[in-house]
Amino acid sequence: MRKVNSYDLLGSVAIVRFPLDFKKIEKKKFAEYLLKKQKAIKTVLEKKGKIKGRLRKISTIYLAGEKTKEVLYRENNCSFRFQIDNTYFSPRLSNERKEIAEQIKKGDEVLVMFAGVAPLPIVIAKNSKAKKIVSNEINREANKYAQLNIELNKVKDRVELLFGDIKRVAEKTNKKFDVIAMPRPQLKDTFLKQAFKLSKKNTRIFYYDFCEVTEKDKIVEKIKEEAKKARKKIKILKVKSAGEIAPYKLRVRVDFKIV
Repeated sequence: MRKVNSYDLLGSVAIVRFPLDFKKIEKKKFAEYLLKKQKAIKTVLEKKGKIKGRLRKISTIYLAGEKTKEVLYRENNCSFRFQIDNTYFSPRLSNERKEIAEQIKKGDEVLVMFAGVAPLPIVIAKNSKAKKIVSNEINREANKYAQLNIELNKVKDRVELLFGDIKRVAEKTNKKFDVIAMPRPQLKDTFLKQAFKLSKKNTRIFYYDFCEVTEKDKIVEKIKEEAKKARKKIKILKVKSAGEIAPYKLRVRVDFKIV
């Protein structure tokens, strides 16, 4: 029997991406093998295609085990419930969420854009002394689970849901934040215009983007150009790889602040 060496594990659900030459019967056999090998796995799904659009939806096919696509996943002293096909969640960003939470200062007011089912806002709430965390997301289904997760983790006194398109939200508010986290989808628009509008002197911004391994400098230059357009002076604090998303292609995090 041929095997697949890596797969995502979300709670008790394994999500497998098979090589193109795997036949249906081989996929079924491997799924059944996973269920027998790891008792913690209750469901095996096949991931089809790529993550799509700003809502970052994926498509999965049921292969074996309990017939469900809803997950209960735990990390960083937090629990998250969500539906795999209708909401975006990356277990590979667990360390990123922890690292950002560790940099939040006592009394900070934080905005998380593209917050999905609210993993980053909740990890910050549970692992820092932030005063308030605002969770912004455009996906209605994700917001339903975000509300559930806020209650599940008992942080509704500090995490506030802000529904809708961040472009419209930014136009309507004069609120300024101490910290803005931007775990963006892989889109052309940087959304830095909105981040700069919602920032003030000493605001720290955690900005995510995607590039070829050799092109990190281009991301930094893009940020500097956007800052210049917004008439903001910035200081780059850190540039780091936040995971490989494809051969020779990285997710990059750039930390900078308004000066």
